[in-house]
Amino acid sequence: MSATTTLPAPYSSAAALGETRREVEQLVCGMPGGDPGFEHPWEIRAFAMAVTAHRRLGFDWSEFQGALIASIQDWESSDAPWSYYRHWVSALEVVMAKAGVLDAAALDVQTEEVLALPANRNHHEAHTEPIAVDPARTVPA
Repeated sequence: MSATTTLPAPYSSAAALGETRREVEQLVCGMPGGDPGFEHPWEIRAFAMAVTAHRRLGFDWSEFQGALIASIQDWESSDAPWSYYRHWVSALEVVMAKAGVLDAAALDVQTEEVLALPANRNHHEAHTEPIAVDPARTVPA
């Protein structure tokens, strides 16, 4: 990486960015659900919210994994269509509610507000290809 390369905030060096990528890879390695690729922009946001909440709130990642497994098990006895990242959101809600940082009533209000907005309100260009994170990609120090 050259000295003129701009790194995303809050990273001050390629080494710091690489360490964060390795940390995220370690967190999600072996998670249930199969392919960790993203089909829609909201899915990468759900992924990022869970990892960021873990890092900032310090909850045990195994608690999130357990909530994710429970959500997937509940789905197995339903007729609902499969969506891996809906389970991430559900697991995150459970963990954050247990930590006392999520008010279910406030979440319901915000969910209604978001669902009332047009689907592509913040998307100025169409994304026709799935979005994916390549865990094998590394950043040279």
